[in-house]
Amino acid sequence: MGVAVAGEGPGACTAPGASPKRRGRTVALVAVAAVLGVVAGTCAGYLVQADREPTALPPLSQPVLAQAKGEAPEPLPAAQDRRVKTDGDLRKLLIKKPRGAEEPDWPLGTDGWLELTEFAGYYEESGDVFGQFVMDGFRRAAVTGWSDNDHSVEIRLVQFRQEETLAAAETVDDSQYWADEEDDTDSWLVPGTGEGRVYVHKSPDREPGYEPVYGAEAHIWRGDVAVEIWVYGSKPVPKKMIMDLAERQMERL
Repeated sequence: MGVAVAGEGPGACTAPGASPKRRGRTVALVAVAAVLGVVAGTCAGYLVQADREPTALPPLSQPVLAQAKGEAPEPLPAAQDRRVKTDGDLRKLLIKKPRGAEEPDWPLGTDGWLELTEFAGYYEESGDVFGQFVMDGFRRAAVTGWSDNDHSVEIRLVQFRQEETLAAAETVDDSQYWADEEDDTDSWLVPGTGEGRVYVHKSPDREPGYEPVYGAEAHIWRGDVAVEIWVYGSKPVPKKMIMDLAERQMERL
């Protein structure tokens, strides 16, 4: 019976007493050769680059631009500069009380101004609303109102500082959301105001011991001013009435 020799044929094994084949030295030699090749390639690249002519850098100076001649445009007059208008006396931007209309029989702030506490008092959760308007950058609010025939009107211009958020737009969005939640309500866009809308509530509010009260409202914003218009009466409020109030008020802004 012969003895199997290592490496001869399939399934061959190492003969008893023979040492296994060494591969460590071969792998080390291959690795050293690879490193030397990389080093040699890098050195060759440096030598080629060193023999090239230096590339000229672009000039640091830039061409002088010709300055436009002529006088600068005149600044907008105050009547056309909306920011000048809204930074002035906000009360002067409110539409005027119609001739023959009566003074309202409810409080309208002090001398045409609404303090933040008074303005927040219009809401059920007045404490929370007060804090929210402080965070929103409430600046001031102007108010006017009157009674005319079968309806009473109140208009508020609420101005924000708008240092971090578009608070006027967000306030109008919230008011429109709640107006849309009212049952039996029609609404229309106010032309030329983007998303400004008027709302007519066709069903009256009924409280025990009081006559039914019909209502309509408008919520619009422009720049840093939110516009609120409220109309109440013993008879339904015509669309033409609330729309006319909204359009006339926005013309003044």
